[in-house]
Amino acid sequence: MKFNQNKEDGSCDLEFNEEEIKVISNKKKIHFSAEALNLFGNCLMKMVMDWNANFNPDLQKKLNNGTEEELNLSKDDKSRK
Repeated sequence: MKFNQNKEDGSCDLEFNEEEIKVISNKKKIHFSAEALNLFGNCLMKMVMDWNANFNPDLQKKLNNGTEEELNLSKDDKSRK
């Protein structure tokens, strides 16, 4: 999977290759071993730091409560094309 952030507005596309799409389609989930989760977490933390540098100032100041257990993009009309 590849994260592609728009440096102008801070939005991001998460792109999957054909093999990843097949695995997700068949398994209906992404499984991380403990080691893979550790590596993914480290990469994700670096990406989050980089992303924050590209968000507009208003979005950088916006807080959330940090209790989200599930990502629901249905409320974000800008995420739909």
